[in-house]
Amino acid sequence: MAKNMQPIAKRCKSLNISPSAMGYAKKETNRNPKGQMRKKQSEYALQLSEKQKVKFVYGIMEKQFRSYYEKASRAEGQTGEVLLTTIERRLDNVAFRTGFCSTRRHARQTVSHGHFTVNGKRVTIPSYLVKPGDIIAVSESSRSSVRFKTIQQEGPYCNAPRWMDVDVSNLVTRITAMPAREDIDLPIEEHLIVELYSK
Repeated sequence: MAKNMQPIAKRCKSLNISPSAMGYAKKETNRNPKGQMRKKQSEYALQLSEKQKVKFVYGIMEKQFRSYYEKASRAEGQTGEVLLTTIERRLDNVAFRTGFCSTRRHARQTVSHGHFTVNGKRVTIPSYLVKPGDIIAVSESSRSSVRFKTIQQEGPYCNAPRWMDVDVSNLVTRITAMPAREDIDLPIEEHLIVELYSK
């Protein structure tokens, strides 16, 4: 399984996003604070930067991202919005958004190790797409771990979006609706991604 091992703080700075979007509230970098910054980027550079931003935040590699785009372009609705809401439904992202995992990288690893179930069945595929009505839960064998017991006692790492109903005490989440564009609070201009792939 491909892994994105880029340095968090350095990459966030180059893409002009806050490390908190990745779940890293305390990360920052002081390296080369204003050096080698171009005053104006080309149109292509802006489009490429938006694509790289989404790929980096969600931990997706190029081949899979391209596949998401092609499916979004064939679906009803605006391609950019469909693309983002599809990626938002990934199981690793859902595990992060519930607040049961501290970062998306942590969520990806947790899902891969079989700590989550979907509708009672263990799922180890981070890219698994959830849908309304699905029940995502921490597996019975994992609930005794210190990490999940701490969440039950002290609360989740973050507040869940409105398209999911989280029961922290039982470590269970129900997907109540499809995520909407306004539920994605990342500074992304998805139309630039569509323009890049449309060339």
